[in-house]
Amino acid sequence: MIHPSKLMRGVILAVALLSAPMVGGGLPLVGVEAAHAQQQGETLVASVLFEGNRRFTDEQLLTMVDTATRGIYTSDRLNVDIESIRQAYDTAGFQNVRVTARTEPVQNGRVRVVFVINEGERAGIAAINFTGNNSVNNGTLEGVIATKESGILSFLFRDDIYDEQKLAADRELIRTYYANRGFPDTQVTSVADYDPQRNAYFINFTINEGERYNFGNVAIETSIGGLNATELRGYVRTREGSRYSQRDLQRSTEDLAFQATAQGFSFADVRPRINRDPANRLLNVTYLVDEGARIYVERINITGNEKTRDFVIRRELGFGEGDPFNRSLVTRARNNVQALGFFSAVELTAEPGSAADRVVLNINVTEQSTGDYGVTAGYSTSDGILGEVSLTERNFLGRGQYLRVALGASESGKTFDLSFTEPRFMGLNVSAGIDVYHRINDENSYNYYGSTATGGQVRFGVPITADLSSTVFVGGEHKVVADVEDPFSQVVADGATYDKAFVGYSLTYNGVDNVKRPTEGLYATFTQQYVGWGYNHVRTEARARYFMPLLEDSGIIGSVRGTAGVINNLSDGEVNSVEAFNVGSNLVRGFESRGFGPRLQAGEAIGATMYAGLSAEVEFPIPVLPENYGLRGAVFADAGYVGGEPGHAGGTLDLLSVDSPLRSSVGASLIWDSPFGPLRGDFAYVLNKSTADKPQVFQLTLSTLL
Repeated sequence: MIHPSKLMRGVILAVALLSAPMVGGGLPLVGVEAAHAQQQGETLVASVLFEGNRRFTDEQLLTMVDTATRGIYTSDRLNVDIESIRQAYDTAGFQNVRVTARTEPVQNGRVRVVFVINEGERAGIAAINFTGNNSVNNGTLEGVIATKESGILSFLFRDDIYDEQKLAADRELIRTYYANRGFPDTQVTSVADYDPQRNAYFINFTINEGERYNFGNVAIETSIGGLNATELRGYVRTREGSRYSQRDLQRSTEDLAFQATAQGFSFADVRPRINRDPANRLLNVTYLVDEGARIYVERINITGNEKTRDFVIRRELGFGEGDPFNRSLVTRARNNVQALGFFSAVELTAEPGSAADRVVLNINVTEQSTGDYGVTAGYSTSDGILGEVSLTERNFLGRGQYLRVALGASESGKTFDLSFTEPRFMGLNVSAGIDVYHRINDENSYNYYGSTATGGQVRFGVPITADLSSTVFVGGEHKVVADVEDPFSQVVADGATYDKAFVGYSLTYNGVDNVKRPTEGLYATFTQQYVGWGYNHVRTEARARYFMPLLEDSGIIGSVRGTAGVINNLSDGEVNSVEAFNVGSNLVRGFESRGFGPRLQAGEAIGATMYAGLSAEVEFPIPVLPENYGLRGAVFADAGYVGGEPGHAGGTLDLLSVDSPLRSSVGASLIWDSPFGPLRGDFAYVLNKSTADKPQVFQLTLSTLL
């Protein structure tokens, strides 16, 4: 039997719940608190609305106000909500925002709450100044920090917003920059002054650089019997006489701990002991490899990953529950998770477990957008006006997979591309992917014939070392030639089909400090593939580029690039022109696309079977322009060799196109890190060419690493 009093209370509560108002655009106000409010005669909120908001949507503002979620109107709660909205706008850079609220009575004694927002103008950054930076110029430091001065492109990047947390991160970025370039004791402070007349901030960073140090003696000491310390020396990045670098010190510590673990010493603890020699400005480093405490990982808690699956994070750790706890490997694990690019912040903390030899690791991540949905347009001197619609997701379905679909069009044709990569195929440290494409090239002034090609490949990638990786691939292509406009091609026929299957491998060495904007290090690739079915040849290409700072901490970067390629036919006859290298401005700037190399007397370029090139370039910041415009200048010198003629049974070779095998040029470039990708405009003057070559003073292209 149910007691009558309990039944009556249940009926009253049910009536209160069923009559609850709709709050926040459709969320019913339910719960004991609302029912109690009705019984106590308190004012209930029927709905919450917003007026004048442009920076934040209604849905975003609803999450900031307590009135919407609690459903009971009080003046104190309303004032708290007003302050919450104002602080959100303040963080977004709106210093003059005014927030008020009004109530409008509705039926049954309820009220509608309307927040009225006068956003005002967003405050910008009028100037960023640096004092005390005797060794690093202002332009370089402006490129280091995330806060930027207001400019004509600020509406695109929105990087000119004052935020104290962002400013604290900038101070750490400056300190880290100095610490990686020889200054272990740098201290950075900042002051931000708001000018209400200009509605803008003036920010000043004060830097106490300290003394600059080099590494002195570097040694390894261990108390672990059986550990091969000599083998560990190859993994030390801190070299005697080199500039002190906090990054190299940390990476050396992590690498030594990892290699000690690989030798079977799972509890090895690596600590760098630093002895200063102030007189000679040297830091002598001894890596102490000792047996650490025998502590095990009891549990790993992961929070903050609403989209990303747990296993995507766990597989980057290199250890799991029950494994030995190693401080250096935990640091490496955090860096690995951060390197995924899925999170704006990764926090890893440890707390005691259920026993003295147990530890609990807590990983808290803050997710960021991993998808790019874009429509881009541009202009290329070889393809004319071009555009692309693309969808890129670097964390597909939260599984860490890469997916890209792109549709492109230009005056010279259309492209359809699909690429998918699984970074951990079958749970192994092996990537697997597939690329599919359909490309239509039209006849134009650069192409004597058009073609429609459909193909794809399957690839598998395996890391060899921390800097060297390999990829094995296999694929095929079906191509149909369209040659309908005069002048007609003399090497192919309209409607001809070309089928090929290929298998090959590539090696990639990535030793640069930053792939997007390298300042030092070597990046190199070597690719070799066998092409069969309708062909029978081996195609080999090698590319390398070495970067180095010319004037330290000035932003002036020098680079030397070398490229080479050769096609070796394995059967009688010549290499088909369809498969030949199409060289031109991609090898030596100052020429049209396919603007030099073997050519028929009718003018048709037939490509080459071998090439080699060498280029030297100096890239520098443009002093009169703010760094956040993304504009840099460069000067260059190119030289290239082209040899080997593919088959040309349908025409006669123009000897004036091969009367000089060497081409060279010098010039200057303007490079823009645009929202649509890195663009560069090259102005070149040709020094050496063949008589029939086609020079071109200016070229607009996408900037690439190699």
